[in-house]
Amino acid sequence: MTSIHMPVNRSSDLEVGLPMQEPSPSYSNLIIGAAVFDLNGLPKEYFALNENRDAGWVQTIFQAIGLQSLVMSSLKLEGFHHAIVHETSHRSIVIRQRNRYTALLLDQTRLDAISEAFIAWANEFDPSCLKANQNFTAI
Repeated sequence: MTSIHMPVNRSSDLEVGLPMQEPSPSYSNLIIGAAVFDLNGLPKEYFALNENRDAGWVQTIFQAIGLQSLVMSSLKLEGFHHAIVHETSHRSIVIRQRNRYTALLLDQTRLDAISEAFIAWANEFDPSCLKANQNFTAI
């Protein structure tokens, strides 16, 4: 089962009730995959841990980016910053960065909730650092 939360920059936030977590310097250790999309939502690069090269989750993210575009234009909303996709075995966050969308596949067993601090960290995350990380493989 998949659910998607897409907070918007309005007073009636669509994502309500996530517990706050303390900032953690080990956020990068939660990443088990990453995908980069251009601003049109087209996939560019995927990265996965060497022991888990399944990229099926990227299709869900591709659909979520398309859905957010449809919702944002239909409802005349502005200010999309991130979406959180909950799946049975993992959680993904899609961040709209300046020149791309970056999606991070997270180990749900090691993450209770996605905090504002994590979102701020993910907003600054550069997925190209995974190219040099020997634990990750470009797919």
